[in-house]
Amino acid sequence: MMEWNQPRPNPVESKCGVRDTVKFPKRYLFLRSSSNLRRMWPGPLAGLTLLSMLSSPVPARAGQDQAVSAARAAEAEPAAAPQAAGAISGRVVDPTGTGIVGATVKLIGGDRVPDQQALSDGDGRFFFAHAPAGPIHLSITSTGFATGEYSGTLEPRANLTVPDIRLPVATVTTEVHVSPSTFEIAEEQIKEQEKQKALGFIPNFYVSYVPNAAPLAPKQKFELAWKTMVDPVTFVITGAVAGIQQAQNDFSGYGQGADGYAKRYGANYADAAIGTMIGGAILPSLLKQDPRYFYKGTGTVRSRLLYAIANAVICKGDNGKWQANYSGLLGGLASGGISNLYYPAKDRDAALTFQNFAVGIGAAAAANVLQEFVVKKLTPNLPDHDPGNGNAGSKAHNLVSRAFSSLVHEGD
Repeated sequence: MMEWNQPRPNPVESKCGVRDTVKFPKRYLFLRSSSNLRRMWPGPLAGLTLLSMLSSPVPARAGQDQAVSAARAAEAEPAAAPQAAGAISGRVVDPTGTGIVGATVKLIGGDRVPDQQALSDGDGRFFFAHAPAGPIHLSITSTGFATGEYSGTLEPRANLTVPDIRLPVATVTTEVHVSPSTFEIAEEQIKEQEKQKALGFIPNFYVSYVPNAAPLAPKQKFELAWKTMVDPVTFVITGAVAGIQQAQNDFSGYGQGADGYAKRYGANYADAAIGTMIGGAILPSLLKQDPRYFYKGTGTVRSRLLYAIANAVICKGDNGKWQANYSGLLGGLASGGISNLYYPAKDRDAALTFQNFAVGIGAAAAANVLQEFVVKKLTPNLPDHDPGNGNAGSKAHNLVSRAFSSLVHEGD
């Protein structure tokens, strides 16, 4: 008996080039006599079945064949070459050439690679070990300095040393709004008021032609009162009033002659000084009220007249609001009470003090009317101010009102 192993091409061989040997069952491959061959051969149907089995791929080897195909496809594709990289180093310095510590150096990769970032060391140096080849851009920032920039090209696998990057000191823009203080504004306005002289020589300091004038500080109120008291015209008007009183023999207890005139002069100046200091400086400072008369200048004659009269008993506070003129009213009452110390004995009476206080209010109202309609026309070189909306004012403590007060001080 002879065994025969017949090599047969496998259908997979045409696809992957792998040769295989198919072994037929021995019971089909015995070569015997023709009679035996006829008995052992299974017949046409069995032959067709055997051919079908030989032509079908073996399932156990299908996965292996696919892996081989994938490996060959991978070998066919060219391998992607890794991107060439290089190194970048440099130094960040200030305008004097000193290295800047802790400067942030950003390597901007754009769409190619992610950005990289490094901090400069104690000498201002920085280093990028793996920088992509091609165009590069560095952005350098540090607190207190303007932003620096550097652009260049890095060759593949090259070490690029960047020239010193000098950062200028940052320009700081500070916007400062400078405005004068309330005291400074008031000081300038007082300087204008001190130039106000009716007929060119009569002081008219306690009138403001600025409708929204800044409130006065206590120091400024005392300065204004003092300048009024020592103005030469104050002494002249006081002397004129004393002369009229002596001619009329008012306050006869003073007598006549030079001695009587001197007493009358002293009493009138004391009235003006005490009233100005108490009603124009001391109480306004304590009660935070403005002792000035604020010129209205607009509206009907009737509205201006009522405004002037009302300002004998109301005033403008340092807060800009209307309020009762406690400073002026109490100042007039206090000066009247103090005057009992130096007027003749028969003219010292509480009822007379209150009577003179009431008459003084009327005198102040009359002085305000003169201020509103007459005095401005007689005052040259006034600053050009728009009286505006007629804001509130306060009682006038000026020489005109003082003259009225002196004339109406009643005695025997």
